[in-house]
Formats: sequence, C-alpha cells, structure tokens
Amino acid sequence: MPTAEPDRRGLVKAFAASLSGTSLEWYDFAVYSSAAALVFGDLFFPGSDPLTGTLQAFATYAVGYVARPLGGIFFGRLGDVIGRKRVLIATLLLIGVATFGIGILPTHAQAGAIAPTLLVALRFAQGVGVGGEWGGAVLLSSEFSKPEQRGFWASAAQVGPPLGTLLANGVLAVLAGVLSEGAFLSWGWRVAFLLSAVLVAFGLLIRTRLEETPVFRELQARGERPAAPVSEVLRTERRPLIAAILARVGPDVLYAMFAVFVLTYATKDLGMSRGQAVAAVLVGSGCQVVLIPLSGWLSDRYGRRTVYAIGAVGGAVWSVVFFATATSLATLLPGVVIGLLFHSLMYGPQAAFVSEQFTARLRYTGSSLAYTFAGVIGGALAPLAFTYFLAKTGSGYAIATYIVVACVITLVGLRLGRAVQDEPQDLVVSRA
Repeated sequence: MPTAEPDRRGLVKAFAASLSGTSLEWYDFAVYSSAAALVFGDLFFPGSDPLTGTLQAFATYAVGYVARPLGGIFFGRLGDVIGRKRVLIATLLLIGVATFGIGILPTHAQAGAIAPTLLVALRFAQGVGVGGEWGGAVLLSSEFSKPEQRGFWASAAQVGPPLGTLLANGVLAVLAGVLSEGAFLSWGWRVAFLLSAVLVAFGLLIRTRLEETPVFRELQARGERPAAPVSEVLRTERRPLIAAILARVGPDVLYAMFAVFVLTYATKDLGMSRGQAVAAVLVGSGCQVVLIPLSGWLSDRYGRRTVYAIGAVGGAVWSVVFFATATSLATLLPGVVIGLLFHSLMYGPQAAFVSEQFTARLRYTGSSLAYTFAGVIGGALAPLAFTYFLAKTGSGYAIATYIVVACVITLVGLRLGRAVQDEPQDLVVSRA
C-alpha cells in the first residue's frame, strides 16, 4: 500500500540533512583527493621519481574507494535493520575523526615509514564512512518525497560531492594563495583537514534532530525488516544490483577525470599553476550545484534512463574533445565545466535510479553495495590508470578511450535496470 501524503516539513528537513551531511563528508573526502594530487606525493612518498610519488599518493586515494564496500556492507545492513538515522550519525562521526587525524599526521621526513602507513589507515577509515553514508543519505530525502518528485529530492545527496569539492578546493586555494610555497607544504595544508571538526559538529546537530523516514517506520510497524539483508540482496536481487553497479561506473570515471586527475594534468603536463588548476575545478563544481538537482528534476519529467544516457554519451564524446583542445586555462576552464555538466546529467538521476532498483526492505543494503562496488571499479582505479597511461603514451587519448569504455558500461547498466517511475508504490512495499 502507498504511504500517506509526505509531510512537507519533514521532507525539507530530510533534504537539508542529506545535503549538509554528504557535503561535509565529501569535503573531508575531497580535501584528501586534492591534497593527494598537489602535495602528498612530496610529503609522504618522497623519492627521486615524481611519477612514483604521484602514483603512490593516488594509490592511497584508491584505498578510500576499496574500503567503501566494507562500509556499504556493514552500515548498509544496519540501515535496513536499525534505521537510516542512527547509521548516518555513525558514518559522519567516523569520517570526521579520520579526517582530523590526517591533519595532525607527521610527514615522512618527521616519522619515516610510519607516516604513510598511518595515512593509508586513516584514508581507509574515511572510505568505510563514505561507503555507509551514500545509501542512507539518498533514502533520507527519497523516502520522504512523492514518487513523481523523487528524482529531484533524491538529488540532495548528489549535490553533496560538488559542494564538498567546492568547499575543499576553496579552502586549499585560499591557503595556497595567502601562504608561501614553503608554509603551505609545511603546515598550511593541515588547516583544511582540521576544519573538519567544526563542519562535522554542524552536521551532527542537524542529523540528531531528524526523524526516521516514513518508509522505515512502516517497515518496522509491519515487521518486514530483513534478518540478513546482504545475503538476501545477493540471492534475490542480483540483476538490480548488477544494473546499478554498471550504471555508476561512467559517472565515477568522469568525475575522477574532471574533478581529481585534472589537477595533476593541468599542473604537470600543461604547465599551469596550482591556483589555476584548482580554479577550474571550483568553477565546474559551482555549476554542478545547480546542474545536479536540475538533472534530477529532468529525470522526473523525461525519465531517469533518458537523461542518464544523454550524460553518458555526451561524457564519452567530450572526453575526446577535451584532450584535443585543452592546452591553456582559456580552454581548460570550459573543458572542465562541460565535462562536469555531462557528469551532472548522470549524477542527478543516479540516486533515484539506483534506489528504485531495490525493494524497500533491502534498499539501504542494495543501494550501498551498488554504490561502493562501482566505486572500486570506477573511481578507485581511474586516477591510477590515467597517470599510468599519460606517462606511458604521452597522450591524453588513451585516457579518453578509458572514459569512453566506462560510459559504454554505464549504458549497459541502464539497459539492464528497471524503469520503475511508473510503479511508485514500490518505494514502500515489497514487490511480493
């Protein structure tokens, strides 16, 4: 049976909690990504070969993605058993403590091999937290919304990454701008990580005041919470899981290019300054804050798979155009913005598309597994592959080919997925 008319106040509060929480957590995650591209190679993996240092720094970046499935399995199961709200408080605390810890780490020059070891451990903890965060943040807003508006409201969790990226790169840009190179490398980068304590406290204030979603309350009342949600998803919902995983690969790879690796590409291969490279990502992320909810709204109007597929095809084509034209800041800036535009067309509908693949009683687990395993396949490997291909071929076209393949994989996932916008009751009740 369908739920009652959604409470508008509860919906707005859920949207705010989803948006603020994922923004704060992705600030933590993104500040690491930027630092890995800009300073961690020198501070934690020093050596005579700059390529090796960059690869090692991006390897720790990948650790955060590899850890996500553990967070998805552990917290996803809890989210279907004990509820969305309590799990989301735990994930916020975990990633905040890990990020603050990175801010006080000694460097390799100060502590030797223990420094990169601790860095990897804390990055792993970040990944576990983010792995458990996304599925619940999506459900916070989508399970409070009307079915015909689900694409827009569920996009709240999707706006978090560009907002977090915007904030993280903004803080790093200010620090790099006001400090000397020596001061920034010595202690300035730490400030961005230590700020997470304030940001996480703000996020906890919002989440502790939030009510549980009406969908989970209904599942509780009907006694339909699963006892073993992970094994049940793997046993009964394999096709939805595969479809959701494949659909997520293209967006992850495209984001890794235009929000992460582009910093390395612009500074080390195009000869731009750190500030110019960060500025391009800032502008692109700022545009995404508007483009992602717009794409979610378009998916409500024209269909998830239609809008998603346009983004996948556009992203594949644009990756080739980008490497043919990006030679200076004047061409890099629109290149990044357009790349993130196509990413937005996939990312806006993604939350609703993924969550709609699973029945309500398994939705936190299924969504989390899809999100985290796709992250390993897509986001974790991409920066490493990009760095390797560029070093070996000296051309961006190998990277473009990698992105094209990822976008084709996404199109396969969309084809396998269920178009369930015409089944609004499925958000609440079991298909049985």
